[in-house]
Amino acid sequence: MLIGYVSDERYVAIPDCLLEFENAAGSIEAQSRASGAVHADLAPGEYRVTLNKPGFGGKRVTMTVREGSPYHFRLLSDCLLGYPWPKCVKSGEKSEFRVHSPEAYELELWRYGWKKELIRKLGWYDEHGPRATVQITPDGDYSRTGAEWNKFGYASPALKQFVTAPDRSGLYYFHARTRSGLFFSFPWVVAPTKPQHKLAVLASDITWNTYNAFGGRSNYINADRLPDVPTVNARQELTRYTDAEYVTYGAKEYAPLSFERPELINFVPENEQVTNPIEGRTACHLAPAEWRLLGWLEHAGFDYDFYSETQFHFGRFNLDDYRVLIISTHPEYWSREMYFKLKSWVHERGGKLLYLGGNGLNCEVEFLDESTIVVQNGNERERVRQGKTESRFHPRVESEANLLGVVFTYDGIMTSAPYKVIDAGHWVFAGTGLKNGDLFGEPSLHRRVPGGASGHETDKISPHSPKNVKLLARGTNPDNGGADMVVYDSPSGGEVFSVGSITWPSSILVDDAVSKITANVLRRFLG
Repeated sequence: MLIGYVSDERYVAIPDCLLEFENAAGSIEAQSRASGAVHADLAPGEYRVTLNKPGFGGKRVTMTVREGSPYHFRLLSDCLLGYPWPKCVKSGEKSEFRVHSPEAYELELWRYGWKKELIRKLGWYDEHGPRATVQITPDGDYSRTGAEWNKFGYASPALKQFVTAPDRSGLYYFHARTRSGLFFSFPWVVAPTKPQHKLAVLASDITWNTYNAFGGRSNYINADRLPDVPTVNARQELTRYTDAEYVTYGAKEYAPLSFERPELINFVPENEQVTNPIEGRTACHLAPAEWRLLGWLEHAGFDYDFYSETQFHFGRFNLDDYRVLIISTHPEYWSREMYFKLKSWVHERGGKLLYLGGNGLNCEVEFLDESTIVVQNGNERERVRQGKTESRFHPRVESEANLLGVVFTYDGIMTSAPYKVIDAGHWVFAGTGLKNGDLFGEPSLHRRVPGGASGHETDKISPHSPKNVKLLARGTNPDNGGADMVVYDSPSGGEVFSVGSITWPSSILVDDAVSKITANVLRRFLG
């Protein structure tokens, strides 16, 4: 009888795992097969199950054997990982650090700006019991419900692991390190208790969560639900690789995604500095790339308050306390509430917006609670075939071009190139020395798709852009896929400047024109 499957934190099948099933009638041994499947001669009912496999954390669970309903056992591999909870706080508030390690580890808190700044050493952590720093994940699909680290073994107040957020707002990282040489870093957003400056910057933490595949699902891997059987070979089994049209979104409904999971995608190597090239597939468009913009702001003398998108959604700060807002890099997933709050601020109350990213506000998310979202992808295959809407956001809300001035298109995707100047007389180019037809933005720290400041994914003017939008420059990407750099103003005195490119922040530290243009816009918007 098929009892269930054993898989790891990526929902990859684990063979040769030993299992012991116990109840009042006795005990039975079993072993997982190559597919992770567990077969045993068991009567239906409740069992106490012990699982053990070298290289993974063993555990005991109580489960019910049901014929025709395979159970999903989940084990956690021996590695170093961590996350704070909550992941976004205000100065003076506390988060619990939740670290998984097969050995004792040291923890430090750093601030990531123009320089990496050690805030304080938090100490060494181990316990008297063997492997007591190893975490336990739930069984089943915990990408929906959260990893629940520190749920077991931390009942005593003496074992609680809390850190108070520093006074200064910014992007912080925890550094975890073991004696054997393991290292892991994980981000923490610290917002001010009250506004300190005229400029606010949003971390794209909703996008971070949609790309986070810890537990076996992201909005790109098994977006709708976990398959019934764990993965053995991704290229043979995952829709991302087996669909000839490479369409990830073809379902009517999508299972929730929890924020309460570690983010391997936001890892920054221990010795990496803000001016270093950004290596790795995900680092180039998530927190490590956003760090480059924050570093530039500090180096260029622009003071800012830092918040997360989730804090914006839940009303943890008031846009009217600020003159300028920056969203950057890859703010792809937004809630309807966030969109209309921002649009009202710009169009009705004179707010100034810098959109220094690409493929932004492209898809609606709904919050089930403060730690869980549902991504409303719809059927992307049919949407693109019909050609009636401009994005996943458009049919549910409106085209984001109404606010940003531009909207993502697939043209030029996964290419990068410099921009070409179209309106050199505009004030954004003041002091750059650029003329119409000149190229700028060729240097880039972006290593996934190197080539320039217009790239990775790019946005363009559309029929839904404001009628007074001005085209200033355009990326020279192939297939007319270059980003449109635009500006427009609103009747209330609001202004929007959009670059329409994910790779813009990756060029801002290494290209004088990209830096100068951004500084010109900020100085004008800040007044």
